[in-house]
Amino acid sequence: MARMPRLIVPGQAHHVVQRGNDRQATFFADDDYLKYLDALRHAAEQSACTVHAYVLMTNHIHLLATPSCEGGLSLMMQAIGRKYVRYINDVYGRRGTLWEGRFRSALIDSERYLLICSRYIELNPVRAGLVKGPGQYRWSSYRANALGQADACVTPHPLYQGLGASARARCEAYRALFSAKLPDDALTMIRKHTDQCTVVGDKRFRQQISSMLKRRVVRLEHGRDRKGKKYQKRSRRLTP
Repeated sequence: MARMPRLIVPGQAHHVVQRGNDRQATFFADDDYLKYLDALRHAAEQSACTVHAYVLMTNHIHLLATPSCEGGLSLMMQAIGRKYVRYINDVYGRRGTLWEGRFRSALIDSERYLLICSRYIELNPVRAGLVKGPGQYRWSSYRANALGQADACVTPHPLYQGLGASARARCEAYRALFSAKLPDDALTMIRKHTDQCTVVGDKRFRQQISSMLKRRVVRLEHGRDRKGKKYQKRSRRLTP
């Protein structure tokens, strides 16, 4: 089945995931993480994208980013890929691809899911058992968003800015969000629709994006049960 064209809307937040080829490691030493973050900062500036949250895991990365122009997100990821893969190949004397295929991304309904997605990203090291709390992990945006630590890669989203009247208040309000467990249905939605490169949002939001882009924004079902009543009823209607 042909894959859907990527859904990218300027001015809208997107959840981006890129994994190592065959789930193999993409970071091997502290310098590698630092090199990736440097590449991310420069690529975001050059492609007019803002990054609101990130995490660099051993064999994959997550970003929450907003492009301000058409094609900005793809340009950012391509620029990072060229610079970082060249660095890894030179340092470790390797050849070939580092990442699996193209990156995956989902359009985020910011009003409902942006802060949930941000927490989902920064809690990855905790879910993976690498640390007990997100603040203990060095390679994520948690320390910037929750503790106010300077991070040249992070640009606060307007919804984050609305958490408080001062930087201290915003950090406190953001930290407080982590006291509640992430909803299972939201986690499932983020994972599923990022993998499918579609939309994280309710029916209203999907219809809004579909009307804006004048195209389908959800995958059609395939492999239906041919014995099912719905399938048989539809087949009878379509039979000449």
